[in-house]
Amino acid sequence: MSDTKRALNFIEHIIEDDLGNSHTKDDLRFRFPPEPNGFLHVGHASSICLNFGLGERYKAPVNLRFDDTNPAKEEKEFVEAIKRDVEWLGFKWDKECYASDYFQQLFDWAVELIKAGKAYVDSQSSEEIAKQKGTPTDPGSNSPFRNRSVEENMGLFMQMKNGDFEEGEHVLRAKIDMASSNMLMRDPIIYRVVKSAHHRTGNDWCIYPMYDWTHGQSDYIEQVSHSLCTLEFLPHRELYDWFLDQLYEESKLRPKQREFARRNLSHTVVSKRKLLRLVEEGVVTGWDDPRMPTISGMRRRGYPPAAIRNFADTVGIAKRENLVDVSLLEFHVREELNKTSPRIMAVLNPLKVVITNYPDGHEEWLDAENNPEDETAGFRKVPFGRELYIEQDDFKEQANRKFFRLKLGGEVRLKNGYIIKAESCTKDKDGNVVEVQCTYDEKSRSGSGTEESLRKVKGTLHWVSVKHAYEIEVRVYDRLFKDENPDGHKDVDFMEFVNENSLTIIKGLVEPSVKEAKVGDKFQFQRLGYFNVDEDSIEGNLVFNRTAPLRDSWAKISTEINNKN
Repeated sequence: MSDTKRALNFIEHIIEDDLGNSHTKDDLRFRFPPEPNGFLHVGHASSICLNFGLGERYKAPVNLRFDDTNPAKEEKEFVEAIKRDVEWLGFKWDKECYASDYFQQLFDWAVELIKAGKAYVDSQSSEEIAKQKGTPTDPGSNSPFRNRSVEENMGLFMQMKNGDFEEGEHVLRAKIDMASSNMLMRDPIIYRVVKSAHHRTGNDWCIYPMYDWTHGQSDYIEQVSHSLCTLEFLPHRELYDWFLDQLYEESKLRPKQREFARRNLSHTVVSKRKLLRLVEEGVVTGWDDPRMPTISGMRRRGYPPAAIRNFADTVGIAKRENLVDVSLLEFHVREELNKTSPRIMAVLNPLKVVITNYPDGHEEWLDAENNPEDETAGFRKVPFGRELYIEQDDFKEQANRKFFRLKLGGEVRLKNGYIIKAESCTKDKDGNVVEVQCTYDEKSRSGSGTEESLRKVKGTLHWVSVKHAYEIEVRVYDRLFKDENPDGHKDVDFMEFVNENSLTIIKGLVEPSVKEAKVGDKFQFQRLGYFNVDEDSIEGNLVFNRTAPLRDSWAKISTEINNKN
């Protein structure tokens, strides 16, 4: 067990209590059980971190189990994507399991239920079954087929297995209690006919077990000690235990289901149906679009896996759902990237600067620190010459005393370089400044050791040499939704809150050291934010995604939006 001094969460308290009463450390085994019917999102990331984090804390094995009981929606592509996501987050599973591994055992146990008079084949339509189950306040009524004989149920169930019936003709239901206050206990469906090829078993089966029948039994087969689910599965716990009661042997470990609250993230949605709509309606380019809350989208945007793990740890585990501001996730992203990202200079909205007293045709290569947070990161050479680019926003003809960037008559230091003074500027026919003429103090070069190099000025600007500038495509991503809770409005479609400015594509200019960057490489563009190389990059055309700005700019924007509404 870890020596960490942090307080235990309530799940860990449950485990600690079990270790003191019913379990040994060798009994502990956890699992992460996704359904391979889509891509994992930030909510799944929290569950992954919880289960695998418990495995690390208690030095216990963790299974990766695919709940693949719905062949019409599941694909091998999603299996591989899920494995890639879990590995990328930095976790290793002990066993790779599939619910489909247990199809024969689950079927055999269902036969035992039928023989024990605890399951029956129902021939009602789904609408009839729903109607006779009653309401949360009114008890259900028995199916007209509830008292079929064991022989008749066995015959019909075997015909279902053999493919003699079409989908919806018959289902197998557990015989529990149609008057139960928990509607899930009102004779739940165990098996249904599905005539779709399975991604692993092909056409071997045409009946498939339901989630509630599969999940607890899979935990039992794998001897999972603690089956951790989100709060919507709390009503399922009674059924989970009822099914185990029918199979449990004293010589085996009995799994325990416990529930924790979802951590919903602001300014996004995580429903697979709603995410699919974003893809299908072209709001995003795909499931791995960097604006999507999917793990693949966060990876492509440049989020480090350590940042997601730290976010999950900070948010913690609770018994009550709440909305976590995405700013907390972005904080952890910036904190991690600040420690690990090389610094480079890039200009995204260029304005030309000419240093009139710098020798024409001369150039020099200045030393620039790669990462001041990492003393082992070393230095690189950055070319400097007479003509440079700075950001348009870094120059004003006239400005007040609080403007510490370049203005006529004012001085700034060029990062890693010299102090310059703006003497004049040139405008186009529309009055826009297109060039600034400056002079420089030739003795003020950073690191030269001269008295002038130690002279303090209030502003420091990033820049790029005109001669050596390398053009890149920059995709500036912002939050996908303007509202912090787009899912939380009963009478308003969540699509109404889509941020139409969530992606801006521009051309930028960077220093030449970036030319050899590879897909996935991460950088801090000084004073601008964190960026990474996108997979759309090709030779001679690097594409950068903005992972996060240097600071959270949304607090003020969100306040303005809320005030308008």
